Amino acid sequence: MKGLILAGGTGSRLRPITHTGPKQLLPVANRPVIEYAIEDLRSAGITEIGVVLGQHGADAIQESLGDGHDFGVDITYILQGAPLGLAHAVGCARDFVGDDTFVVYLGDDLLGDDIDDLVAEFDPRTHEASIAVQTVDDPSRYGIVDHDDRGDVARLVEKPDDPPSRSAIIGVYVFTPQIFECIEGLESSWRGEFELTDAIQRLLNDGYRVQAHTISGWWKDTGTPEDIVGANRLVLDDIANDVRGDIADDATIEGRLQVGEGTVIEAGSTVRGPVSLGNDVHVREGAYVGPYTSVGDGCTIENVHLESSVMMADATVTTSATIVDSLLGPDVSITARETEPNGNRLVVGRDSTLEL
Repeated sequence: MKGLILAGGTGSRLRPITHTGPKQLLPVANRPVIEYAIEDLRSAGITEIGVVLGQHGADAIQESLGDGHDFGVDITYILQGAPLGLAHAVGCARDFVGDDTFVVYLGDDLLGDDIDDLVAEFDPRTHEASIAVQTVDDPSRYGIVDHDDRGDVARLVEKPDDPPSRSAIIGVYVFTPQIFECIEGLESSWRGEFELTDAIQRLLNDGYRVQAHTISGWWKDTGTPEDIVGANRLVLDDIANDVRGDIADDATIEGRLQVGEGTVIEAGSTVRGPVSLGNDVHVREGAYVGPYTSVGDGCTIENVHLESSVMMADATVTTSATIVDSLLGPDVSITARETEPNGNRLVVGRDSTLEL
């Protein structure tokens, strides 16, 4: 079995952060989102992975992942070109897939649990596809699976007013090569894209069986700043203590911390976990780094109260303000101003300079 990670898309809902980099490389707990997909595929025994690249950020993704050796996999890059939809992206991988079954994993999705059971329980002798689903409270917001009397997929319904079930489609699928026949000849949707759900519906219309596999644990689409911050909280909930930097005796430390090499937490500062600090981070006197915060490599933090936020690499924050639920891009500089608000919620792009 092979893996296919879809890493195209412009990340328009994450601008201005994605003006200078692809959304799949945004960090959650100081790891690019796409690395979690690679880890899930490898855990399921899949080491041949194709990464479908779009027009935005292709070079950056290839530079970050390389040939996959560092992750214990073999990566092949596939160029989609114009962003014509998920079905088009999958169709571009036909030569890579060949005659194998394969897993499609959206490169900006995160799962709390692995996909081992989804992969192990798929039988290409009886089914042509398997859709990962999760039970949701408000199915009218999602694409929903309607089940038949065998528990298989009967049809797919997009954001139904009268939902036939609470099984929402999430971004992981298993296919046989038959899906390529269904992709051929698809008509584009009202969005001008070729929809993967339409290709799956053609499988069903042609009489093929499609499984619905329920994924337990949490699932997060990291398509907005709020989603990145929320996913960061969920991942940090499970971190183990791992301190490799230097913590001063007079620093206040509580909870579970990941502290990278070369990182210094000075006396007079406070860090309350769960927190992930990358390499060469400097937490200076007077700084407070609160729970559910990730700080990227090379950052400097002074005076600020920073909590429940994601701070990307080489950023500097020296204001005495309170920053919460924020996404701070790489290389930003946030300094003090004379009048201070009670709190700030920010989405700040690369190379920005703010006064708070």
